[in-house]
Amino acid sequence: MAYEAGALEATLAAAAGGDPILMDELRQAFVESVARQVDLLERSRCDGNWLVAAMRLKGLAASFHSDRLLVLADHALDAAPGEPTAVRRLKAYLSEFSAA
Repeated sequence: MAYEAGALEATLAAAAGGDPILMDELRQAFVESVARQVDLLERSRCDGNWLVAAMRLKGLAASFHSDRLLVLADHALDAAPGEPTAVRRLKAYLSEFSAA
């Protein structure tokens, strides 16, 4: 599934108020936040850590209006801790978003 602009880009643009530098900073903050949670998911060794990281991803998705991230976070919540498919999909999303 390819990266889709949509509501996430609109949310970033609205928050930046037309300032391209601020939009880049917000975009970078989003990428860093998602990357941090994906890293935590990948390193999780217990249900609690996995659940916290997945819920944080779901919160980021809701805050930034990213429907795709929301679906991926829900998938992680439904998966067993350490599920490689969930982590791979999140890393792919992050890679696509970062490249866009």
